[in-house]
Amino acid sequence: MIDEALFEPKTLYPFQKRTVDQIISELKANGQDFNLLFQLPTGGGKTVIFSEIGRQYIEHWEKKVLILTHRIELSVQTSKQLSAIGVSNKIINSEVKTLEDQGDYNCFIAMVETLNNRLQEDENFIKQVGLVIVDEAHYNSFRKIFQYYQQANILGVTATPLSSNKALPLNDHYDELKVGESIASLIEKGYLANAETYTYDVNLHGLKIGSNGDFTVSSSEQVYGNYFMQEKLLFAYEEVAVGTKTLIFNSGIETSVRVQETFKKRGYKIRHLDSTFSDKDRKDILKWFKETPDAILTSVGILTTGFDEPTVETIILNRATRSLTLYHQMIGRGSRRLPKKDMFRLIDLGNNVRRFGLWQDYINWKDAFNFPDRFLESKLSEQEDLTFEAAYELPKHIQEKVDTDVLDEFDMKKVYENYIDKGDKGKLAVDDSLENHFKAIYNKSEDFYDGLELQEALQEHIEHRLKQYTKCIAKSTKNYFKYLMETYNRQLRQKLRANLDDE
Repeated sequence: MIDEALFEPKTLYPFQKRTVDQIISELKANGQDFNLLFQLPTGGGKTVIFSEIGRQYIEHWEKKVLILTHRIELSVQTSKQLSAIGVSNKIINSEVKTLEDQGDYNCFIAMVETLNNRLQEDENFIKQVGLVIVDEAHYNSFRKIFQYYQQANILGVTATPLSSNKALPLNDHYDELKVGESIASLIEKGYLANAETYTYDVNLHGLKIGSNGDFTVSSSEQVYGNYFMQEKLLFAYEEVAVGTKTLIFNSGIETSVRVQETFKKRGYKIRHLDSTFSDKDRKDILKWFKETPDAILTSVGILTTGFDEPTVETIILNRATRSLTLYHQMIGRGSRRLPKKDMFRLIDLGNNVRRFGLWQDYINWKDAFNFPDRFLESKLSEQEDLTFEAAYELPKHIQEKVDTDVLDEFDMKKVYENYIDKGDKGKLAVDDSLENHFKAIYNKSEDFYDGLELQEALQEHIEHRLKQYTKCIAKSTKNYFKYLMETYNRQLRQKLRANLDDE
């Protein structure tokens, strides 16, 4: 047990007190055979709320409360708050093998894997539990514990009531969802900082979707680890966030390490952190981050939950995700309000805002809970073609070599639709595109060899254009696209030779 005299309890805000009263009333009205899921945005004070619910439950029902977490940081944070409000509690970690002293405590906080091991050895490891509180309830690892507490109420809490596994929806285990204050409401009432959002279009060609429904780490490393993406990240930081305490989220370790190297070369104060670091190194880095003005911390996964640093002023999403939960978790790390901080910056380098909408936007969480498949399908298409999410942006070193003004004049989709509206063949749009590429190269070339070099440099741009065309005609077989690319490049070379050889 942690000495409660060491900590000041966090006072409940009016909306938090209302929430506690409502949830206690729900539990009283529905009896033991009732499981409730509670949604509240990151930064809304879930720990304070469910700690007070635990205190009142013990008082009213005279039964014990079990709180499940999946990270030790969350366990310690919860234990401190419980101790501060007078609830005797004990953390069950890997060192706790037996509970001879369980009569001394009203509440237990357990890491899910540790508790599962103890329950497999003794299903009555903790006796007289009336309420099980599940923090970050969208994770599926908690489900294996539920079988041991079928006679208890279960209260799940999460910022995003969507299961981490589409095949195991949360409404299988929870009878009802209670939706808390919205992000917009918490901002308006002064509880959360508002996000000033900056988006940079990114060519996500090459990303692949893994078995978990999100983009694979390996494909993300290929997309984000290259020089051009590092350059774009640095440009975005220097345009928007210089002089602010910044947290960068990456998909893979290699990318994050490269980010550290890139920023160090420019003289910025930056450290890298990932799950392979020891507890000591992690604590040292987080202490450095907290105490260092304008510090930059580049990380992988580890800081999406169980991390609370209110002084963060800028969040950079240097990755793409198809997980709405992860999207909200990452942005929420910047939303803590301070007396001199009512705004934070969000830089999106993964077309995530385009995919999910602004962080502050209203979300119908009831619909997400009741009809998760339909809800997710409205946000994402399984057949989503990532190359069409945003206009392709040329790397800076290529922009300087070609006539970008000419390239920017052309929009494949609009040109195609104009021809169709006039009753002409859509294929004429490809001819116009070829003419446009030719003009952009010709205007900047001294001779044919210059032209060939620029044509080679524009291959990704050409590929993006032609993929837009094949999407317009819904004819995107690999063989057809390969034929289209080869024909296009051959004709462009011929045109360049015919016009540049004579000069």
